[in-house]
Amino acid sequence: MGQKKDLTGSEKSKIVRYLAEGCSSLKIAKLLKRDHRTIKRFIQNSQQGRKKRVDKPRRKITAHELRKVKRAAAKMPLATSLAIFQSCNITGVPKSTRCAILRDMAKVRTAERRPPLNKTHKLKRQDWAKKYLKTDFSKVLWTDEMRVSLDGPDGWARGWIGKGQRAPVRLRRQQGGGGVLVWAGIIKDELVGPFRVEDGVKLNSQSYCQFLEDTFFKQWYRKKSASFKKNMIFMQDNAPSHASKYSTAWLARKGIKEEKLMTWPPCSPDLNPIENLWSIIKCEIYKEGKQYTSLNSVWEAVVAAARNVDGEQIKTLTESMDGRLLSVLAKKGGYIGR
Repeated sequence: MGQKKDLTGSEKSKIVRYLAEGCSSLKIAKLLKRDHRTIKRFIQNSQQGRKKRVDKPRRKITAHELRKVKRAAAKMPLATSLAIFQSCNITGVPKSTRCAILRDMAKVRTAERRPPLNKTHKLKRQDWAKKYLKTDFSKVLWTDEMRVSLDGPDGWARGWIGKGQRAPVRLRRQQGGGGVLVWAGIIKDELVGPFRVEDGVKLNSQSYCQFLEDTFFKQWYRKKSASFKKNMIFMQDNAPSHASKYSTAWLARKGIKEEKLMTWPPCSPDLNPIENLWSIIKCEIYKEGKQYTSLNSVWEAVVAAARNVDGEQIKTLTESMDGRLLSVLAKKGGYIGR
């Protein structure tokens, strides 16, 4: 009887069954028409069981080395554990040990995003804060655009997965699968919009003014009283389509000019309370790593999330402006966060 290939799964099951019936290895070999040595080797290996794992002794970290690691972690923000330990000339430490050591003295954080502020920017932010320090911000309409994609911001599809369960499959598409540009405004405790920019339209001065005419002016502004229009201050950032001569002149013809059009300091999204509204909406539409299959579906999600934002939340945002101005002055024009 010649030696054949490895035992199949069904043959191994039969061997176990024959052994339970009291058959010898020689008899099993004859029944399966396999070499006796193959059967005997399988029986011996199965009886031995798994080999116990031998843990290698871990490298001990001295107090002096711990101090070096702590200093390196402070000097190298966002560095990996390997890079931190290598900078201290500490080798032979497994990743699990490195992370356990760093966990006692540091935290895993993502880098904060903030606008690049130079000296001129800071001076202009201070001048802006001084100019509007006595303004009644309940009369200011804060506006901005937001782009929402089908896939949402990177890194939001994370969460706890139960043991034994597989993580859900996430679609991977270029440019986040495409997106929708949304415009909205907030004043006192009221949300204006949101309004959707037509797909494929690039907002330049002309298209921006036409968009405001079709949405903001026709659907909201014209319904307001003359006294409201007289006291309202319109705020927009310094995007090219907003701050161009064409847009400024067009808004002036609509009665929004001089003191009724708020001047805006450069690189200052942290001063606009509507940015916080965008965060609230994005947290809602992308919760649990949700993705969308069409532009219409993500737009409907934005509208639904906006409806769930109540007047008290909006009022909290608009009433935060006094504190933001004081923070800008206290930090000498520096970034204040959101």
